[in-house]
Amino acid sequence: MLDSRRLSIAVRRTPQIVEDRRSTVVSDDPVQRRDLILLEQARGGDLHAFNDLVVCYQDLLFALVVRMVPDRDQASDAVQEAFFSAFRNMAAFRGGSVRSWLSRIAINAAMDAQRLKKRRPADPYPELEDDSWQPPSNEADNPVAISLQAERHRALNGALAQITDDQRSAIVLFDVEGYDYAEIAGMTGVSLGTVKSRIHRGRLALRDRLSDRMDLFRG
Repeated sequence: MLDSRRLSIAVRRTPQIVEDRRSTVVSDDPVQRRDLILLEQARGGDLHAFNDLVVCYQDLLFALVVRMVPDRDQASDAVQEAFFSAFRNMAAFRGGSVRSWLSRIAINAAMDAQRLKKRRPADPYPELEDDSWQPPSNEADNPVAISLQAERHRALNGALAQITDDQRSAIVLFDVEGYDYAEIAGMTGVSLGTVKSRIHRGRLALRDRLSDRMDLFRG
């Protein structure tokens, strides 16, 4: 994932087994405990430990960012920049969820990419057009149902592309990724009220833009 002349990080496919050698790292969540140990080791100069964090979260961050930027190459660049930023700013981590910390950095990188491009994504959910993303076929599938689902995706994608970047990001984080209001506020650096307002206004905007296609979403 990471490739730079300034920073050489060769990522292994599978993270190493982490031994808990730091009694100061305490967490009841085994995943969070693993992340905290890896981050502490990375802050102590262990590059392999940071590589393991990249392995653990590169796919998750890409799936998050690709919904917010126009294309997959741009999303990949934003995720790579997010990891570089995290590496440079490890000393700024003040505890809590490592996943949320990395997600917040990735979201900021995605929003920076949007501002630089000065355009809105034509397809906020490109993976929906990828057959490999779709669940395996079963006997209940039929051409009519598949066609209806595809049409719903196109209509929703078109509507999402027309709302503001802030509203789209908030809706993706809340309705798709499942983060709560407080987590989104922390990730995007705005107040709880602003998060709620963006989600509410974004949903109203989506409903307005889908008003002539609501028959697709009934039943």
